[in-house]
Amino acid sequence: MTKSAAKSIGLNQLQLGVCYYPEHWPESMWEDDFRRMRELNLSIIRVAEFAWSIFEPEEGEFRFELFDRVLDLAGKYGLKVIMGTPTATPPAWLTQRYPEVLNMSLEGVTYQHGARRHYNYSSPKYRELCARITERMAEHYRDHPAVVGWQIDNELNCEINIFYSDADHAAFREWLKVKYGSLAKLNEAWGAVFWNQTYTDWQQVHLTRPTVSNSPNPHQALDEKRFISDNAISFAKLQADILREKAPNHWVTTNGMFGHLDSHELTDRTLDFFSYDSYPQFSTIFPGNDENPLLDRAWSLNLTHTRSVSPNFCVMEQQSGPGGWVNRIEMASPRPGQMRLWTYQSIMHGTDMLLYFRWRTATVGTEIYWHGINDYHNRPNRRVRELRQISQELASLGSSIAGTKYRAEIAILRDYDNLWDGELDNWHGPLDKQSVRSWFKQLQYRHIPVDVLYLRKHTAVEDLLAYKTLIYPHAAIMTDQTAQLLTEFARRGGKIIFGARTGYKNTDGHCNMAPFPGPVADLCGITVTDFTLIKGTVQPALLKWSAAPEVSWNVEMSEMKAEGFNDILQVEDPSVEIVAAYASDYYAGAPALTRRKQGQGEAWYYGAAFSEPVVDALIGLLGLQSPLAGWVLLPPQVETGIRSSGETDYIFLLNYGANPAEIKLAQETNELLGGETLNGHVEMPPYGVLILQRKK
Repeated sequence: MTKSAAKSIGLNQLQLGVCYYPEHWPESMWEDDFRRMRELNLSIIRVAEFAWSIFEPEEGEFRFELFDRVLDLAGKYGLKVIMGTPTATPPAWLTQRYPEVLNMSLEGVTYQHGARRHYNYSSPKYRELCARITERMAEHYRDHPAVVGWQIDNELNCEINIFYSDADHAAFREWLKVKYGSLAKLNEAWGAVFWNQTYTDWQQVHLTRPTVSNSPNPHQALDEKRFISDNAISFAKLQADILREKAPNHWVTTNGMFGHLDSHELTDRTLDFFSYDSYPQFSTIFPGNDENPLLDRAWSLNLTHTRSVSPNFCVMEQQSGPGGWVNRIEMASPRPGQMRLWTYQSIMHGTDMLLYFRWRTATVGTEIYWHGINDYHNRPNRRVRELRQISQELASLGSSIAGTKYRAEIAILRDYDNLWDGELDNWHGPLDKQSVRSWFKQLQYRHIPVDVLYLRKHTAVEDLLAYKTLIYPHAAIMTDQTAQLLTEFARRGGKIIFGARTGYKNTDGHCNMAPFPGPVADLCGITVTDFTLIKGTVQPALLKWSAAPEVSWNVEMSEMKAEGFNDILQVEDPSVEIVAAYASDYYAGAPALTRRKQGQGEAWYYGAAFSEPVVDALIGLLGLQSPLAGWVLLPPQVETGIRSSGETDYIFLLNYGANPAEIKLAQETNELLGGETLNGHVEMPPYGVLILQRKK
């Protein structure tokens, strides 16, 4: 599927709204809430995603009166409504009467009623009851003038993304029968001959279970994640099919993205567009030991992943206040301007509809410390005032930005098989995270926009050629088909960059009986003759560069290290250029970073994890530049992104710093939020936002 064919929300005006829970508040408050929403130029609300007991207080007894009054009142004030199917929180009568719907831990412990997402997707009874409540709601609200769309469930695979109920084991067997057709093929794919795991009856086959070594069969574990994804998608499709039949004039979405779920396939099969829940403060809870960490700016990587599913998407929940659960506040209160900054962060990355979580902070339950726009006292506060500013800006700006596309010439390649395989492999997952973080962070600080592109079965070379440079850090699983695709990309002028441990597994997770990097060895013109994990007494090797690249990182070139894992390379083709060699340890002098011309393009191989200094050097060697170079000079604390209509670029500048940021413009430029013409030195306030207009 090409980028242009991806499913996007289709709006001609940016829309702003809130998540609202009328069942949490006295009915006497509703009208005042809706009146104030409209005064703030909000136009849409999401309701009902946790309200199953309101609609069906007892099995088979349906009541719609409460939400009928809510929707009628919302319509009176000109508010449109997104209805949530309430299947993320089954009622107590359901879990009591049908305990088989509950999920279990790996050890077989049943999760009880009392939180949310404690059900499994496989239970026939749960699917039956979910289908019934979805059908009744769709039939009842299909013609209500306030309703425009539906959110399926809520945050599929959030809280928990592994499932081990009896129904899940049974469903897994049926999934495997369809995939493999016979136990002989299953045994071959799972390498069951090892440790005498060969299966002779389907009833012997299960999802992973506790083992003595606490080390599951890796091929079984990979299939388990594929099954969980397919199972979640089929659960969503069950509801989506009902909604399309019963309420054909409404759109269908759901909010993600979470583990063990192929969000691209989910969208292709069940949704009109994808939605995301944006909480930038999550990035600040565990910032790591990075020098100059991105903090809330790091959330832009998540939004970039989301944009890969739907180039124009909905943020169904946008953080507006401090966050926490039950007995603690985990996140600091947004400083003045940060809520507005995060709003434009989402919009810059492709959001055309954005709803804040939530209208008013809950006074009861698990999320009493997860704050919304309004505080408990329901009186005006600075978040309300900030929202007023945002809504006024979007009212005048929204028709220009809606439908425009984020523009980048560089993409980080991802695929679900490697993501899921890397969870079990203790070197692969952390190595990949380090490299992606290093690339994203350095591109951010160099003001170079980047996309994420997921490789899928139907990905064509035209999808890749939308970019000049692709970064595929550690694709342990590599197919011949993918290798051919990447080779054609390079031949037609693209640059592709690989990292250590590329191409040594097939799609079953078996190690290839071929020299690494397997299917892309010919493309790169090298093989791996030796390797070592960097751990314990083994230190990262120093790098010796054949020519000193231009760098901005504060590290001496002679002190740069090859981190994480070291592949010792051997040149197999005389056209290969050794860009850097190892300068220490027993493999000193061996190639560490190579480049090979391939047609009109290039293939690079780096035998380690990408660190920020090394990425910084590579950016210079690859000739990557900011699209704003020579036009505007920006400090590192400012993020930039470009949404383009084809004729006009809308250039977002976001200051994530608590201090003012000075930018320098080389020519007069229209700034859309303030309606001013800017030139020369301009000071952005802390957490400030500018949107510059540039005609092509």
